[in-house]
Amino acid sequence: MPIENYEAEVAVLGSVLLDGTLFKDLEVQEEHFHDSRHRRIYRAMQLASEKDAFIDVVVVTTRLGDAIEQVGNTSYLLEMAESVASTSAIKHYERLVFDAYRMRKSRESVTQYLSNSSDEELGVLIEQLQVIQAAGAISQEKSVYDHLQDIAGEMFHPERMQQGCMTSYEQLDNMTGGLQRGDLLIVAARPSVGKTAFALNLAAGHCKQGGSAQVFSLEMGTKQLLHRMLSAEGAINGRKWRTTAFTDEDYQRAVQAIGVISNWSLDVYDKKRTLLEIRSAVRKKVQDNPDGNHLIIIDYLQLITPAKQRERRDLEVGEITRELKQLAIELHIPILLISQLSRNVESRQNKRPLMSDLRESGNIEQDADVIFFLYREDYYEKNPEQNNRMEVIISKHRNGPTGTVELVFEKEYGWFGDVG
Repeated sequence: MPIENYEAEVAVLGSVLLDGTLFKDLEVQEEHFHDSRHRRIYRAMQLASEKDAFIDVVVVTTRLGDAIEQVGNTSYLLEMAESVASTSAIKHYERLVFDAYRMRKSRESVTQYLSNSSDEELGVLIEQLQVIQAAGAISQEKSVYDHLQDIAGEMFHPERMQQGCMTSYEQLDNMTGGLQRGDLLIVAARPSVGKTAFALNLAAGHCKQGGSAQVFSLEMGTKQLLHRMLSAEGAINGRKWRTTAFTDEDYQRAVQAIGVISNWSLDVYDKKRTLLEIRSAVRKKVQDNPDGNHLIIIDYLQLITPAKQRERRDLEVGEITRELKQLAIELHIPILLISQLSRNVESRQNKRPLMSDLRESGNIEQDADVIFFLYREDYYEKNPEQNNRMEVIISKHRNGPTGTVELVFEKEYGWFGDVG
């Protein structure tokens, strides 16, 4: 495949010169043209279009001004228009321009990687190639009728419906229908309330039902997370992993728990800290197993390094949540993102979290489909009436009800269960 296609570029621009109304239907942009003259001509067409001017040879010549000589004068524009036999094939020519652009940019990215190869640069290369691949990609939208047919088929054949990832907690699943595909879900609480334990319990429940869970840990190592999962699965006091004061029963439970977890489709990443690395790893996992029932958990938002450094942290957080939401939609998977709360909650008499307690709350609240707040009375009270209860407060639910679900939380094991 060529890295430039002069004839296709001429055919696209010549078609517009013949019929100026075609310009608004173009997907190709200035940077997709290889020839510098063609980029100038496209820019002149774009300026005319923005001013609602009719596009023809005279208008483009006027917009080019003194630059007309640099593109070959008016005679070159006339030759372009005359070379087009029919404008009906303009979309085909446009595809050829995109093909050449993708090949050209791919070569540039690979050449850059070869001059400075490393694991980090490989991740950058993969991300760049994925972006390049999407340029000009043809996406066939379904009609409303097609969607209605799908809905009718799912109603009469429920097994066809793609259910969300069930949490295994009855009340929570009744309210949410599970963790839905394409959703960005936020789990937020103050430090040490139980955010990570809650997320790991969701991952465990999903794996037990045959799902695949990928956990990105930016705060703890893989062994620490596995210790927590073994404690929850085997009812082993979490402190014992530090003291090694295990009983014979603990050893037996640990061995059984190791056997159970080893059969799960579970991956834990503790060295992928940038948004770029996380996206690349998620895409690779889904592409390697497209039929897998994937659940992505990221612990936690404030530790993710954005793709671009911004002058303000709220802009960086906005980029991260927006990119993760788009990734969830693109790959049709739920992404659960853990977030810290600000200290504002500590200054109120009622310590139950509010939306405004989210750090950089505007962007998070906007991009999230579901927001879970975790609250424990015994986190603040020394002698609460019930010291093993966790409130899961659903403060935002884009496609369902909000409310509070109460779960049992055995802190020493990091285990959650239904009440009653």
